[in-house]
Amino acid sequence: MKTYTVIFERGDENEEPWNAYVPDLPGCISSGETLEDAERNIREAIECHVGAMIAEGITVPEPTAQARTVAVAA
Repeated sequence: MKTYTVIFERGDENEEPWNAYVPDLPGCISSGETLEDAERNIREAIECHVGAMIAEGITVPEPTAQARTVAVAA
């Protein structure tokens, strides 16, 4: 089992409310009406993305990306 960092972003008024992508898996994106929907959908997208890579004989990258929040005076 591998644990990939997923970035969740709110969409604008013309998009789904939540978008998600995986920095370590270029092209692996998804969205959802709620944050929970987006998380469920990106999990499925990761499984499909990795499965397709394996089927095509492409090396699946190890997870390396990290995300943190940084507080600044605003």
